[in-house]
Amino acid sequence: MRREALVNALVTLGLVAVPLYALVVDEPFTITLATRAVILALAAVGLNIALGIGGLVSLGHAVFFGVGGYAMGILAFHAQTYTPLLEVPFTIAGTKSMPVIWLVAVIASALAALVIGLLSLRTSGVYFIMITLAFGQMFYYFAISWSTYGGEDGMSIYLRNGFPGLNTLVPIQFYGICLVALCLALAFHAVLARSPFGLALNAARQVPERARAVGLDPFRLRLVAFVISGAITGLAGALFADLNRFVSPSMFSWQLSGEFVVFIIIGGTARLFGPVVGAVLFVLLEHLLGGISDYWHIWFGLLLLLIVLFGRGGVIGLVAGRARSHD
Repeated sequence: MRREALVNALVTLGLVAVPLYALVVDEPFTITLATRAVILALAAVGLNIALGIGGLVSLGHAVFFGVGGYAMGILAFHAQTYTPLLEVPFTIAGTKSMPVIWLVAVIASALAALVIGLLSLRTSGVYFIMITLAFGQMFYYFAISWSTYGGEDGMSIYLRNGFPGLNTLVPIQFYGICLVALCLALAFHAVLARSPFGLALNAARQVPERARAVGLDPFRLRLVAFVISGAITGLAGALFADLNRFVSPSMFSWQLSGEFVVFIIIGGTARLFGPVVGAVLFVLLEHLLGGISDYWHIWFGLLLLLIVLFGRGGVIGLVAGRARSHD
């Protein structure tokens, strides 16, 4: 545990030091790259609550990422066009305030997770995977057909939304917002995993029959975890849309859902900083190899293959020198 804690501390130090170094040497692109990694890590941290603690392998988590992104896009679109979002029975205007957008994104994503969870969690194993994948495709094609908000072409936002006391157009300040959100999510994940709820969820994942025997309801535990997971991933979607100032149906794609799962596997399933390490490696390889070849995913796939075969504890497990048997 001490060696893993040291790895986690070094990763946190890197997330702080690299952008600060980029600020000193005036490389704003590096800060933007780090921001992308942090936001994707936040989305994967959300999934890790469902997958790492609850054992729920979801191929539809991009739904919540997309819902959060479109919540931001729709509210910002109506704010920049000065048109109300709703007029009957009462007027609801758009907004450029990040805290308000985050609240809407989290609530919308949590509600989507509640509905999807109520239906999909009645199954398990490959059936659960396929149902979440089906929901992801439904949302993807709905976004393509939603011409009001850009349809297949997506929707651009002219200016990044605002946060009280900060200039979010300055890359390092927006990065700070995203890093704080990631740290809060990691702290919440750590507390949740050690709480009575987290322990009960872990027990329901390992032996559902015994959990029922002591009065626990595995379905309810998984549903709550799924909703929490979706809410955090939705927040990441809103931040990602603000980073790019653009939303599109690709935010709902099953490939993105698969990438979230891969981040967790590469970093280490059920490990606190597993999603962070996986997301950072993905963005780093994308940047370093993407400019050389369009087929850089081959090398990323090779890395995933090596970890699955020889390091079931993920990169953190390999570095810390200890793998968990339930990975």
